[in-house]
Amino acid sequence: MNEFITIKEIARQALPRLIENLVFPNLIHRDFSNDFALGKGDKIQVRKPVILSAEEFDAETGTNAQDINETSVEVTLDKLATVDAEFSSLQAATSIDDLNRIFIEPAAAALAAKINSDGLNLYADIPYVTGEAGTTPSSLNSLAGVRKALNENKVPVSPRVAVWDTEADAAFTTVDAIVNAEKSGSTAALRDGSIGRIFGLDNYMSQAVKKHTSGITKATSVKVDAAVNEGDTTLSVKATALTGKLVKGDILTIEGKNYTVTADTEEAASNAIAGICVYPALDAYASDTAVTIAASHTANLAFNPMAFAFVTRPLAAPSGVESYVTSYNGITLRVVKGYDMKFKKEMISMDVLYGYKTMYPELAVRVLG
Repeated sequence: MNEFITIKEIARQALPRLIENLVFPNLIHRDFSNDFALGKGDKIQVRKPVILSAEEFDAETGTNAQDINETSVEVTLDKLATVDAEFSSLQAATSIDDLNRIFIEPAAAALAAKINSDGLNLYADIPYVTGEAGTTPSSLNSLAGVRKALNENKVPVSPRVAVWDTEADAAFTTVDAIVNAEKSGSTAALRDGSIGRIFGLDNYMSQAVKKHTSGITKATSVKVDAAVNEGDTTLSVKATALTGKLVKGDILTIEGKNYTVTADTEEAASNAIAGICVYPALDAYASDTAVTIAASHTANLAFNPMAFAFVTRPLAAPSGVESYVTSYNGITLRVVKGYDMKFKKEMISMDVLYGYKTMYPELAVRVLG
């Protein structure tokens, strides 16, 4: 490789391409500082975004001051996305354009795909749902249902965003009200194949939207096994026939209220499952209260950006090797060139350290598909 193609140049070329390929992290709250982290597994305290409410002024009673309580949550930097290649395979590059084509651009796309995919796993934290499992959202009524669910949860009117899987995105782009561009005087929807902003919702597509697979293989007449008190966070269920287990992200509906399972359970035994951890805290339910378990579904998401946080920190430069760390707009990338003594190969590595956290589940809705 020519001498002028340095690690610094590779890093500075790669970071903008990485950011261009990100979807989910660019739509949510980001926490970034210049403090270096040692590596995967580091835990840091992150301040939650402050949420205030607006009230109608009453001239008789005057103003009602709100307390501004900043709270912090612990976030584990448990993700380390990396792309590694033998340095010798890059030496054929005679210019930065060659290097972009054979390494930088595909590496940035691969890193972005993993970062997007990891973030969309946060759907499992969201108990608030709309839509029907197994049916792709495909109409203005579907979008209106999302708006209604967000409104009922008192989610701020702006900004609101949604991330759809490929099937929902394709279905929406054929809706007459969107395709008939002449009615709005714009042909952008037809020209770009996008649905843009509808009903106050900015819409995006991602191939990384998750498909949730329920761990229950059979369930007939599911009920609360033992009475629970208001504020409890665990319960047991029983059924006439119950096989399989509940997995993180499963949705239980009891008397019209939804709960998400926060951890995998043990396999059902004697047609019952005990120790089911859920969010939010339970209302009071008597024994034998009916329970509905949502079927497997695609987990599209609609949310206010403060619902989730993308947390990243720069990785320290390792000693004894050539490296460069660069940051922009809350994203940090490290590029390292080193020598693998075990296999006697020169290697180049591009990596990003990060973690995700659901900050305010009530500001998001899972749209079943």
